Amino acid sequence: MKTIVLVLGASGQIGTELTQRLRLLYGNDNVIASDIREANAEVMASGPFEIIDATDKETILATIKKYNVNQVYLLAAMLSATAEKMPQKAWDLNMNSLLAVLDLAKDKHIEKVYWPSSIAVFGPTTPKENTPQKTIMEPSTVYGISKVSGEFWCNYYYEKYGVDVRSLRYPGIISWKTKPGGGTTDYAVDIYFKALKEEKYECFLSENTRLPMMYMSDAVEATIKLMQADSKDVKIRNGYNLAAIDFTPKEIALEIKKHIPEFEITYKPDFRQQIADSWPQTIDDSQARKDWNWKHKFDLKAMTEDIIFNLQKIKN
Repeated sequence: MKTIVLVLGASGQIGTELTQRLRLLYGNDNVIASDIREANAEVMASGPFEIIDATDKETILATIKKYNVNQVYLLAAMLSATAEKMPQKAWDLNMNSLLAVLDLAKDKHIEKVYWPSSIAVFGPTTPKENTPQKTIMEPSTVYGISKVSGEFWCNYYYEKYGVDVRSLRYPGIISWKTKPGGGTTDYAVDIYFKALKEEKYECFLSENTRLPMMYMSDAVEATIKLMQADSKDVKIRNGYNLAAIDFTPKEIALEIKKHIPEFEITYKPDFRQQIADSWPQTIDDSQARKDWNWKHKFDLKAMTEDIIFNLQKIKN
């Protein structure tokens, strides 16, 4: 059967690049991008686009019927730092969008659902190093609370109704194609833009704050690999731990200085420091590597080289 995909939240950091990758894979006309606002020019020009509020179940259903969609990637969400400023709005968006899509899958309008979780499901009581797949999850942020609740809903709909829903606990995702979107790990995106433009960066986290991170191309490949895995190999339905690299602001700054010797970093921790301190430093993703053969490609060195090369190309 032909795969026809609807991406809800295609204007976001992950949505933008995942949509393009899915169109390469399944054909431009078979991947319908959507968001509450217009996406970037490349996404808009390369295939179908619909304006959709991800909490509007009826519009989602109408779009599914219009294009004969059989897979939905639900990426619409309010991220950690932004959500702390608008907790009720974040909860409503993050929860109601998921329940709308899960209900449509339960009623057999969708065959397969992808919904991203996050390392935000963990909290101050979670083991910080090599955080296990199954561990204490007591998040201290609205974003984390919505993600851990979402994980339980995903598992419930799988167990109770047989909904084929799949999920990854993303670490911090780094990309040069889209600007930061309100996440606590976004310093690791912004730092490259500022390094090239201003040769300096003021970091909102302290220099030794270690966090799990991943280059966007690895995140996109992991997402597609999980969605293409045989259903019997997907053993976890609430959210797979996912990992690639981990580093501190000091370490990423030193890597950047190899390419831009004049670059200087200063530190002025704000409210996001407390969020970062509640999250793991390193993640054990051995379950994903075992179940569906997950492997990352980019380390800090390779990622930095690729980002700076591409940003310099744009600059010139």
